[in-house]
Amino acid sequence: MISGKTKLIVHLGYPTESFKAPMIYNPYFEKYGIDSIVVPMGCKPEEYPAFLKLVFKLSNIHGALVTMPHKVATIALLDEVSISAKVAGACNAVRLGVGGTLVGDMFDGEGFVRGIQRKGRVLTGARVLVAGNGGVGSAISASFAKAGVAELALFDAFAPMMNGLAERLRANYPNLKVTVGSIDPAGYDVVVNATPLGMKAGDPLPMDVTRIAPSTFVGEVVMKQEITPFLAGARARGCEFQIGTDMLFEQIPAYLEFFGFRTTTPDELRDVAQISY
Repeated sequence: MISGKTKLIVHLGYPTESFKAPMIYNPYFEKYGIDSIVVPMGCKPEEYPAFLKLVFKLSNIHGALVTMPHKVATIALLDEVSISAKVAGACNAVRLGVGGTLVGDMFDGEGFVRGIQRKGRVLTGARVLVAGNGGVGSAISASFAKAGVAELALFDAFAPMMNGLAERLRANYPNLKVTVGSIDPAGYDVVVNATPLGMKAGDPLPMDVTRIAPSTFVGEVVMKQEITPFLAGARARGCEFQIGTDMLFEQIPAYLEFFGFRTTTPDELRDVAQISY
């Protein structure tokens, strides 16, 4: 039941049709009597800077979840951001700070890497390819660097975005080998699709899956469906893989702590989630 005391967490992105977070947070809040609700709000990019400022003027606002295509744009709109968000150049969580300031953090990368490690993969010294270097891809790359991988190969169709991420990684992790410009997945221990390819029917694959070795771990960020065409191709190759929503389940405990709520585990969240595709 929503009341006048309910704490509002807005889920900002565009379009909203593929949003899965409300179907995890809201059942969890209901089960544990937390008087809060996550509400999807579709905001177009050209209207987002003004809208973010306005929505945090609401008297019952508690925070915001930020998703595509706003994660990169959010950084410049905040008063304070975490180191993870600075390295990623993107933000996916905003809350009110002291005096009404806007404080941002980034949990996509942490959730993605936690998921891979929970599946038994050792990332220390690994060679990793990340296709897509926007908000989520940058966050995942930053967390891979933090986890101690030996090499990060970056690819994005928009070269300035790719090169900017490479510069931030080199500045913060001088011992990390960073390469750019190749989408060939051959020879990597971990390969990640952090592009939007797979969200629309008929999208091309983000890379040539026939070049992925069966021993490679394959990760996906698209949540439109559980097994995307990219993951289907990797599965056919015999690869271990991680579906898009795994990243979400793994990062939500960190989100809850950021917002000051009772924390939890990914397994507990899966038990209550009501995700549909």
